[in-house]
Amino acid sequence: MRIALFAETFLPKWDGIAHTLCRLLEHLAAAGHTSIMFAPRGAPSVYAQTPIVGLPCFRFPLYPDLRLVPPLVHVEKQLQAFHPDLIHVVNPVSLGWVGLRHARKLDLPVVASYHTNVPDYAVRYGLPWLRKPLWAYFRRIHNQADLNLCPSRFTRDELVAHGFERIRLWGRGVDTQRFHPAHRTAEWRNYLSGGQPDAPLLLFVGRVALEKRIDWLRPLFETLPQARLAIVGDGPARRQIEKLFANTPTVFTGYLQGEALARAYASADLFVFPSATETFGNVVLEAMASGLPVVVARAGGPVDHVRHGENGLTFDPNDLQDMLEQVQRLVLTPGLIQTLGANARAYAETQTWTAILDGLLKDYESVIAEYKPRHHHIAANRGKSKPRPYVIVPRLPG
Repeated sequence: MRIALFAETFLPKWDGIAHTLCRLLEHLAAAGHTSIMFAPRGAPSVYAQTPIVGLPCFRFPLYPDLRLVPPLVHVEKQLQAFHPDLIHVVNPVSLGWVGLRHARKLDLPVVASYHTNVPDYAVRYGLPWLRKPLWAYFRRIHNQADLNLCPSRFTRDELVAHGFERIRLWGRGVDTQRFHPAHRTAEWRNYLSGGQPDAPLLLFVGRVALEKRIDWLRPLFETLPQARLAIVGDGPARRQIEKLFANTPTVFTGYLQGEALARAYASADLFVFPSATETFGNVVLEAMASGLPVVVARAGGPVDHVRHGENGLTFDPNDLQDMLEQVQRLVLTPGLIQTLGANARAYAETQTWTAILDGLLKDYESVIAEYKPRHHHIAANRGKSKPRPYVIVPRLPG
């Protein structure tokens, strides 16, 4: 297959979307497929044999880390030269319109994947009046695709409630060799605990942004003064969060990748993730693969993987006190940390990237195979065809 991807975000910005795209491009190359990707300018020119076409972009004022490509950009010549079988628009916001417009012009099938709960982010940033218009905007984009992919059952149900059509699950995997309990070291534990390696060590990994609700971790020191906290990541709210956590036993590491990130996970005791807006939560699976029990909200993608009392603990997404109590329960029960951590690792071993991405390739093949007959039928009956029916495709990833 020849796949053209339009990605709203990619390297050098590192987040769950970039991580997933890197895995996808590696898998496409290993499977013998050919791909090209259009992304905001600043990305490497090639990744895993895939040429990356950098496009002019601007920083979004409300979220400077996000670079948007204007929707009127033209890449028709590059696409025609590539001869794609399918276009995949990844987390379409602005550049996604470019992909959709060119797909219609060149008569190509389109897959769209939903990654980020932007409407709920608007609420977190004090713009609740934007929530309804944003849902309408994203519904309009996604319902032009031949297939819409989403990362979790929770997200699927939310999209269904907002009128999204032709939905199928496309989950995420985890590298259980890279993230493994064996990567625990005394040096990293000493560093992350601020020189107190015998104290209970709590870990957060993710973008340091308001929607992650990292501020919910601050009261932990009132109920668990003996605990230490490491915050791994960076983002637009880092200065604000560092000020909030001043004079607490908290270590900010900034972004970590590769071996350093794996050692940070494995050297902690438990993983706490306050966010309630995750469509999946790659970091949760990474923590589980590292042998950590996880504490997550009963909302968003993590609920697909975390079983309360089995491989982690969950809390009411609107109840800070509930979260604090679940963390306290783990810290005060070392045996529970060991049991849930072992179960978390066992579960993570079942979530392989190979199975997840093989499923995506089958989805690509299905959309390509089904597109031509449908297109020819519509072309022959232009003006007579009815809107495509609302369908939820039930295949589960993995």
